[in-house]
Amino acid sequence: MEPDEQREVYATIDLALRVGEVLLSSGAGTADATATILGVTAAGGLRGCEVDITFTSMAVSYQEAPDVAPETHIRLVRYRSQDFSRLTDVDRLVRRFARGDVTREEASRELARMTSAGPPYPRWSAVLAWGVMAGGATLLLGGGWLITLLAVLTAIVIDLNNRWFNRQRLPAFYQQVAGAFVATAVALVLYAVHAPVKPSLVVAAGIIMLLAGIALTGAVQDAITGYYVTAAARSLEAMLLTGGIIAGVSLGLTLGLKLGLNVGIEPQTIQLANLPIMVISGAVMAVAFAYASYAPLRALLPVAVMGALASLIFTLMTRASFGPAWSTAAAAFVVGLGGYSSGRRTGVPPLVVVVAGSIPLLPGLTIYKGLYELMAVGQLIGIVSLTTAVAIGVALASGLILGEYVAQPIRREARRLEDRLAGPRLVGPRRPIRRRTGPRRTRRRRGAA
Repeated sequence: MEPDEQREVYATIDLALRVGEVLLSSGAGTADATATILGVTAAGGLRGCEVDITFTSMAVSYQEAPDVAPETHIRLVRYRSQDFSRLTDVDRLVRRFARGDVTREEASRELARMTSAGPPYPRWSAVLAWGVMAGGATLLLGGGWLITLLAVLTAIVIDLNNRWFNRQRLPAFYQQVAGAFVATAVALVLYAVHAPVKPSLVVAAGIIMLLAGIALTGAVQDAITGYYVTAAARSLEAMLLTGGIIAGVSLGLTLGLKLGLNVGIEPQTIQLANLPIMVISGAVMAVAFAYASYAPLRALLPVAVMGALASLIFTLMTRASFGPAWSTAAAAFVVGLGGYSSGRRTGVPPLVVVVAGSIPLLPGLTIYKGLYELMAVGQLIGIVSLTTAVAIGVALASGLILGEYVAQPIRREARRLEDRLAGPRLVGPRRPIRRRTGPRRTRRRRGAA
């Protein structure tokens, strides 16, 4: 291989790996990241590349000819961030590079600019959006305006604390513990002063806020598409972060019980008269989470629609006694079904719409109920409630993926892209990208001589 050709190979593989790093760090599934990396290498003129992803590292191997030793490039994924704006820009850049609209050098420069640029919105607005999401969760659970305002302020404090902890390089597990403890401590104070509110709703809203950053959908997608190593790693990460929430709430409840502050769960009844408020609250939660995750503004409308649909379907099916798990699965299926088409029409990856639209379905109140019952009522009852919360989480993720399967059937072209990729595309190319060997030929007009 000539030196110039070798540099081209290096540059193309480096571009593909940097693109894959952005996708993985943003919560995309391994199948999507693999397909995108293969698409970039194919568009850059490298055919027959092999990709191996192990959650924290990526490897691309390329062999020019059967009698030439292959070369392998490795890149580590050193960060995790919920930046939907960067994910959308990189997805669009890959499509432009695949069509030949930009050269490899231009794509590399644009990617460097995207990854080094700051957030598209002011940080204070993202902090406020987290508070709005927690307030929407409180309204969704039947809280009044006073407890909603308190939930907004509590969520803002939690997010500011977590940002400070993140700058201090504190692991995410301890950030979850601290955030859950803050929410529980606020509930204990409200109970101690006999505030005319439901203190448990503050804890439930805080749990939902902390659960929103856990990429459970990616773990289930990897398991379904056959990437069991990354599925196990993502599942372990999700369990660890959820365990941090449980530890923080348990610590707060233990201190409360020792001080005689028994912050129990008030009975929750679903009234159809409150259905409009619940639907609007679901839309507010979805939009607030999308904005806090720096989603493009054009994605907020479909996100709001998906959040409203999720709340509506879950409420109606729960009212009809279908149970929380099946109600969640049905609502998630609709979100996955509509998230694909609405995402593509607005020019954003379906992953953005799907993840944000499913936020109202997170089992925050069920987790708190299980922890309270486990510590104050009885172990068996608490274990049943916590098992129900796990079932809701699995139903949520699997329902989203099933909706994507129905919305985006596996076609022959998708199977040609890579035989092991047996799943829907939430990010990246949907059709195989042929090797670019020269200038694109101009199509001859029909009837030309």
